[in-house]
Amino acid sequence: MLRYVTTNPGKVREAERYLPDGSVERLDFDYTEVQADELGPIAARGAREAYRHADAPVLVDDAGLFVEGLDGFPGPYSSYVEDTLGVERVHEIAADLDDRRAAFRCVLGYCDGEGFAASPDPVDRGDRDVAAAAGPDEGEDDGDGADGPETDPLPVKLFEGYVPGRIVAPRGDGGFGYDPIFEHDGETFAEMDTDRKNAVSHRGRALEKFAEWYADR
Repeated sequence: MLRYVTTNPGKVREAERYLPDGSVERLDFDYTEVQADELGPIAARGAREAYRHADAPVLVDDAGLFVEGLDGFPGPYSSYVEDTLGVERVHEIAADLDDRRAAFRCVLGYCDGEGFAASPDPVDRGDRDVAAAAGPDEGEDDGDGADGPETDPLPVKLFEGYVPGRIVAPRGDGGFGYDPIFEHDGETFAEMDTDRKNAVSHRGRALEKFAEWYADR
């Protein structure tokens, strides 16, 4: 059984669209979210920690809104910015830009304690960049007898999904987070119904890649 680490049941329902019936369940686990400028190290660190907690295959995701004219801001800090500045404030900042192109990105991190065969997909083995992003204690014993990635690197398979769009004035009553200000193909995510949004979403695209690979795992 695959454990999808999330507090949001909607993410599990979305994953069930791509995975065999009964093959995924939700795991409510509050893993450490490290500070990093990229999504990959965050998802990789979370997947390692969740695997050690669950002792079973796990899937962790990290996602963010990347605004071109703001050098990718808010990016990995999207949740914090939403909580502190608010979505409408992000729109106000972007409204003065000549370039309001943006993208939603999602990175899925998968860990089952085993290695992976070589492939074009990225595999995070706890290299120095990830250790640096995780902080100075990452290479030390974490208190449950397991070493951090520097001394016991658990391989993590990463899958990225990407959907392009642009920042617009808030429209629509659906969705959550930045959905009202992110327009893709003429509609904001908040204007789309659930099926339409899932069909084009960054998480859905990452899940599609993962499901194709996972079928042969």
